[in-house]
Amino acid sequence: MPSHPQLPLSRRGFLTASVTAGAALALASVPARAAGGKRPFGRHGSPAARLTPKTLYVDPHGSGDFTSVRAAVAATTGSGWTLVLAPGTYRETVAVDATRTQATWIGASEDPRDVVVVYDNAAGTPKPGGGTYGTTGSATTTVQADGFTARWITFANDWLRADHPEITGTQAVAIKVQGDRSAFHHCRFLGHQDTLYADSMALTVFARQYYAHCYVEGDVDFVFGRARAVYENCHFRTVNRTDLAAAPYGFVFAPSTAGANPLGYLVARGRITSEAPDSHYKLARPWVPSSDTTARPMLTVRDTWMGPGIDAVAPYTNMSDAFPWQNQRFAEYRNTGDGARITVPANRPQLTDEQAKSATRAAYLGDWTPWQGVR
Repeated sequence: MPSHPQLPLSRRGFLTASVTAGAALALASVPARAAGGKRPFGRHGSPAARLTPKTLYVDPHGSGDFTSVRAAVAATTGSGWTLVLAPGTYRETVAVDATRTQATWIGASEDPRDVVVVYDNAAGTPKPGGGTYGTTGSATTTVQADGFTARWITFANDWLRADHPEITGTQAVAIKVQGDRSAFHHCRFLGHQDTLYADSMALTVFARQYYAHCYVEGDVDFVFGRARAVYENCHFRTVNRTDLAAAPYGFVFAPSTAGANPLGYLVARGRITSEAPDSHYKLARPWVPSSDTTARPMLTVRDTWMGPGIDAVAPYTNMSDAFPWQNQRFAEYRNTGDGARITVPANRPQLTDEQAKSATRAAYLGDWTPWQGVR
């Protein structure tokens, strides 16, 4: 994504403090295992009593099969593995390649604040062997495999522009998801620019993704990519900025839907809040990458509450004047809140009741029905 030269409010201290406190509470609430007094894994079992033969336990304190998520993933060749992550901070980059299908990651305490996978690369961060990471390479977690599921986990990138004024490539991805049938329940995604990269493996691949009861935080284009993705009952929060004299501070969504894909992002029954002053954020702008100038970004936001942080008069803007947002596929339906007020109708395309019947989870996900057991 294009760089946006802004200095974000630091969130690293808050993230570290909340993880430490949450982990302590979670561990104190469950008695230690009888054998050796090792740290517990709560209701999700232990290495001595596994959920399935393909279950591995990860604990940074040494009580599981592995102390790092990356090492556990490396041990899971093939399909159908489950990782249970004990409370703690996993400071590492992790990649689930396309061969490791049907993987499930579970936060053992059932509180995503307790289990944090985090690193701090940015697009412009120098690589050890030369060059820089680029946007994709900056991702803390990358998921290419189909059928990936995560529950109760925080995915974060805590790289800060304020700490690295010499770096101009300020995109810093918390997670890049490319696999089909990827599902996230009660997860948190923390970052600033380009936090959640909901994408696919290729232009011709329509990767379906589902996010339920998740929390996403950031500033510039912090939910972006070309996936066919549904966000239900999710909370999107824009962070404040102290370096800018004028709006906009950033943009919530930046879809890059391939032109051949009839469906892009669907946000349903969500909530958009802000730490910033009123009207200082745009709802979305279309991303038409140089690698795919035929893209027609698509975003539908329906039945969602938008706080005053969203600019109600002009909620959309262009990323490039060559591809105006009016020529893309942006629409809303029955949204509420100060940020959803229709003050200039031409600036807020609305679905008709008939059109809204096709803006549903089932229509976007087709023959795939994600598990609905977690509320």
